[in-house]
Amino acid sequence: MKKQFKVKVDESFEFDLKTSDAYQLDLLKLSDNEFHVIKDGRSFNVKIDESDFYNRKYVIKVNKSTYTVDISNQLDQLITEMGFSLGSSKKANDVKAPMPGMILSVNVKEGQEVKEGETLLILEAMKMENSIPAPKDGIIKSINIKSNGTVEKGELMIELA
Repeated sequence: MKKQFKVKVDESFEFDLKTSDAYQLDLLKLSDNEFHVIKDGRSFNVKIDESDFYNRKYVIKVNKSTYTVDISNQLDQLITEMGFSLGSSKKANDVKAPMPGMILSVNVKEGQEVKEGETLLILEAMKMENSIPAPKDGIIKSINIKSNGTVEKGELMIELA
């Protein structure tokens, strides 16, 4: 089954894309977050300014214009079609690694009070820095990771009370 995504740009434009669409791009990686893309004979400089992996939200700059990009996968689309809220499914007390990677920084300590959306840690995966936010308001119960350590997908990183 081919993966399909809905990509919404600035809440104004919506595109249906398949994984194979990304492989058809004429793309040159310049750095961890900068790329040169040629599409339909036109040249574009693309920079990823911000990434929120859990919520699949990105701020990208194409040439000199900045765009907010929201990506939803097939599961996200099904949940929306069924009328369920994605927010209610994210109120877990455990913060697990969404992918394998290296912990660049841990921004909290045990006993600290945090607000939903506050950055708990920075995870580097696939040469991109991902801010991992608190899924809800709470208090840090335990931290099971260290800066410069590695994690596997699904590994418990932080527990909230």
